[in-house]
Amino acid sequence: MRILITGGAGCLGSNLIEHWLPQGHEILVIDNFATGKREVLPPVAGLTVVEGSVTDAELVDRVFDEFKPTHVVHSAAAYKDPADWAEDTATNVQGSINVAKASSRLGVKRLLNFQTALCYGRPKQVPIPADHPTAPFTSYGISKTAGEAFLFMGDVPVVSLRLANVTGPRLAIGPIPTFYKRLKAGQKCFCSDTVRDFLDMSDFLTIADLALEEGRPTGVFNVSTGEGHSIKEVFDVVLEYVGATLAEPVPVVPAGADDVQSVVLDPSRTEEAFGWKAAVNFKDTITGQLAWYDKYGVTDIFSHLAAPKA
Repeated sequence: MRILITGGAGCLGSNLIEHWLPQGHEILVIDNFATGKREVLPPVAGLTVVEGSVTDAELVDRVFDEFKPTHVVHSAAAYKDPADWAEDTATNVQGSINVAKASSRLGVKRLLNFQTALCYGRPKQVPIPADHPTAPFTSYGISKTAGEAFLFMGDVPVVSLRLANVTGPRLAIGPIPTFYKRLKAGQKCFCSDTVRDFLDMSDFLTIADLALEEGRPTGVFNVSTGEGHSIKEVFDVVLEYVGATLAEPVPVVPAGADDVQSVVLDPSRTEEAFGWKAAVNFKDTITGQLAWYDKYGVTDIFSHLAAPKA
């Protein structure tokens, strides 16, 4: 396969590259390095890196024309600043339009998109089925949902994976790196009173492989274990792992105005359509991530949520 990956320097994209390159695929990455890291894309055979943004339609068209991808993975997304609506719209909406049009023009065989579970907004039922109405209410969620819709307007087969919290090498968002870094430094933490689902990178890579296979189903699919765990449960696993002691119990605070109390995806449709099922349990998923931090450390920590008010 000739795989073009947008946002390939991010957590998901870089793990896919490490997974696919040894299989002999040719890979080209477009990334502006707003949140991704240059150093995760070293000069190696089979990998081409183009610095730039998917918002640049001329760049996208030129790269597609020169590389002639057979498959596209759309992983680029803006989420760095929850208040920067313009950047979120430019990248997540217009960028998706540019990718969709170029993919259609080149006759791409499969387009794999990564979608946030926040597209569902505040769900009416949990676990959230894949046919649940979308009702995003944050800039990130709104723009990603619009971008997904534009991808389906093209004439190439699209699989959009609505993802649980995927853990693995270079994870730089969410409670796991936050708790690890702060507890290691002897700093105080707090937990939001929320519930999330967590997925190991190995399970994510398996479904990504299946999604790119010709003849597989297309459409929208939830990717999750289907099990919800509180942020306090995550904290407890990290606390035990690092061996820290607390002078007082960790505070548990209500979800913020831009947060959702419970986001747990129902993967049953995905399991049936692809014969896939998450294999790694919750504790092993979290501790595997922490073991990676032990070896490589935590660098940046991003969030699509606004900072809590004092």
